Amino acid sequence: MASASKNLEQLCIHTIRTLSIDAIQKANSGHPGAPMGLAPTAFVLWNRYMKHNPANPAWIDRDRFVLSGGHASMLLYSMLYLDGYGLTLDDLKSFRQWGSRTPGHPEFGHTPGVETTTGPLGQGIANAVGMAMAERHMAARFNTETKEIVNHFTYVMCGDGDLMEGVACEAVSLAGHLSLGKLICLYDDNSISIEGSTAISFTEDVKAKFEAMKWHVVSVPDGNDTDAIAAAIEAAQKETQKPTLIKVTTKIAYGSPHKQGTSGAHGSPLGADEIKLVKEFYGVPVDKDFYVSDEVLAECRKTVERGETQEKAWQEIFNQYREEFPELTAAFADAVSGYLTQGWDSEIPVFTPKDKPIATRSASGKVLNAIAKNLPVLMGGSADLAPSNNTYLSGFSDFQKDAYGGRNIRFGVREHAMGAIMSGMYLHGGIRPYGGTFMVFADYVRPAVRVASLMKLPLIYVFTHDSVAVGEDGPTHQPVEHMASLRAIPGLNVIRPADANETADAWRVALTTMDAPTALILSRQNLPVLDKDTTGGEGSLQYGAYILKDVSVKDMDSKDMDSNVPDTGINGSKSKQVKGIDIILIASGSEVHLCVNAAVELEKAGIHARVVSMPSWELFEKTSASYQKKVLPHDVKIRLAVEAGISMGWERYVGDNGKVIGINRFGASAPGEKVLEEYGISTANIIEQAKSLVAGNKRS
Repeated sequence: MASASKNLEQLCIHTIRTLSIDAIQKANSGHPGAPMGLAPTAFVLWNRYMKHNPANPAWIDRDRFVLSGGHASMLLYSMLYLDGYGLTLDDLKSFRQWGSRTPGHPEFGHTPGVETTTGPLGQGIANAVGMAMAERHMAARFNTETKEIVNHFTYVMCGDGDLMEGVACEAVSLAGHLSLGKLICLYDDNSISIEGSTAISFTEDVKAKFEAMKWHVVSVPDGNDTDAIAAAIEAAQKETQKPTLIKVTTKIAYGSPHKQGTSGAHGSPLGADEIKLVKEFYGVPVDKDFYVSDEVLAECRKTVERGETQEKAWQEIFNQYREEFPELTAAFADAVSGYLTQGWDSEIPVFTPKDKPIATRSASGKVLNAIAKNLPVLMGGSADLAPSNNTYLSGFSDFQKDAYGGRNIRFGVREHAMGAIMSGMYLHGGIRPYGGTFMVFADYVRPAVRVASLMKLPLIYVFTHDSVAVGEDGPTHQPVEHMASLRAIPGLNVIRPADANETADAWRVALTTMDAPTALILSRQNLPVLDKDTTGGEGSLQYGAYILKDVSVKDMDSKDMDSNVPDTGINGSKSKQVKGIDIILIASGSEVHLCVNAAVELEKAGIHARVVSMPSWELFEKTSASYQKKVLPHDVKIRLAVEAGISMGWERYVGDNGKVIGINRFGASAPGEKVLEEYGISTANIIEQAKSLVAGNKRS
C-alpha cells in the first residue's frame, strides 16, 4: 500500500480503538484492552480478506466471524458500525444499556452481523469448529464438479482465556483430526488475564500444542504490523489440509501509557484522563468522543460495495446452478430455510402393547433412523456412546476428513465441545444437529445447552441412562439431580417419555419446535408400551402432560360426573370431568407404568386414582389454563408425584396436601431393579403412599 493509504489505514485502526474506549468509558463498564490490541488484526481481516456483505448479513456463502472472547464486544460493534451493518453511533453510545443493540457480550439475533452469542470463554472456538464442519458438509453435499455454491472460511478470534478453557482444547483437537482447512483462528497472544500476567498460570507452548493437534501455525510477532497480519491470513487461506492458528503477539491496551500491557485494562474503563493521553498518542482529536472522520467512514464503507459485488458474483453462479441442477437446488433451499421435507415423519414406527418391552433409548434409535431416511438435514452423533445412546444413523457414512458428506459425527469423548459444535453447525445453516451422551454427563455439556437456549436454537440433545436404574455402574453414573438441573435452564424443553410411542412423539415435538432446544431423557431399562385403549387415556405428549388412566366411569355414580364442565377435550374430543377422584398420580418416564399398575390395585381397594403422564413440564406450562385444570383439577387436592430423581420442583404440581416419591440422595452400585426398589421407586410403595395420603385426607 502507498504511504497515504498506510496513513489512512492507521487512522481507521485508531478509530476502531477510540470508538471502543469511548463506548466503554460512557458505559463505565467493559473491556477496552483487547479491542485496542486487536484493532489492526480486525481491520485487516474485515476490510481486506473477509468475504461478507453488510447489506445482507444472512448471505449463505459469506465468511463467518466469531469473537470467542465476547468481552471484547466493542471491537466487533465498532467493526459492524464502520463497515455498514446498520449500527449507528447512537447504538455505540448506548453500549451495555437497557434495550440497546450493543449488549455487554455479543448476542445472536440481537445485533446484525453477530454470528453467535459469546461470553463464556472457549465456547466460541467450538462454535466456529461447528460452522467449519457445516461448511464442509454442505460443500460435499451440494457442490458439483462445475459449480461451487458453498465455499467460504470460518474465522474465530480468541485470547489466552479461551485457550485455557477445556472446551477449546476439545474442539481444537477434533478440528485438527477432521482437517478443517477452511477454519482460521486468530489468537490474541497478549499474555494478560484478569489476575495479571498469564505467567502465573498459563506457560504452555501454544504453538507446539496446536501443531501436535494437527494445526498449521503462523506467528505474527508484532500485532501492529498489518503487512505481517495480511501475509499470515494469506498463508492460512492457502493451507487447505489443516486448520490454521495465527498467533498474533499484541499489547493489551496498546497506546495507554499507564495501562498498556497490564491487567488493569482487561475489565474496566481507562478513565477520562488516560483516554486523553491515549488519543494524543494515536494522533486523533482529544476533545471529541465517538469521532469518525469522513475519510475513515468512506474507506471502511467500501466493504458494502465490495460485499454486494461478491454476493452478486455468487448469485450468478447460483442462477446457473439452479438451471443445471434443479433437484439439488430444491434440496439446498430446503436445507438453508430449515424446512422439514415433505414426508419426513412418514416412516416413524407405531408401537403396540403386544410388542416386547423396549427401552426408550432403543425406541429413540428406531425413530431417529426412520426420520433420517426422509430428512437429509438431520446429522449428528454421540460423545463416544453411539452404541449405548442409539444415535448412529444406519446406512449413512461417517463425517470424516476424507468424507465430509457423511452424516454420523464421531465427537469423541468431548461432551462440552459436542454441544457447542452443534450450536455452530445450526448457526451456519443447512443442518439440524443432534448429539447424545449419558444423562449424568449432561453436567459436561450443560454450559453449551444454556447458551443454545439463550439463542433459542432448535437443537436436540439425547440423554440416555436417565436414572438409578443404570444399576451396577453405581452413583458416579446414576443421575439424580440432572432432571432438575436441566429444567432450571430457561427456554429448554425437557422431555422424559414413558414408553416407545411417547418417544416417537418426543422426536416429533423436538423437530417441529423451531425456537427452543430439546433435551430427550431416555431410559436404559426396558419399559412396556402403554395401552391407552384399556386405560381410558386421551391426549399425547405434545401437551406436556395428559390423562393416561382415569377413574372407571362405570364405578362412579351419576352425581360424580359434572356435565357442566366446558369442553376441554384434546384434539376436538368431548370429555366430562370426573369429580370422584380420590388421588392423582403424576409421573414421568419409567415411573409412569408403575403408577398405572398402582392405580389398578388402588381401584380394587376402593380408591379412585387418576394417572397423569407428565413427560414435560415446559410443554405443559405452555398449554391453556383450562387444559391444565382439566388434567389437574383444582378440587382434587390429594396428589402423588413419582420420579426417579430429586423431588425439587414437583411441589408445584402436588401442592400442600400432596407428596413426592423421589430420590434425594446419590445412587448405589447394584442391579438397577434392586436400587429402584430400595429407593422406593416401586408399585408397592406408590400404593402404600397413596393409601396413606387418602386416609390422612379423610381423617382431616
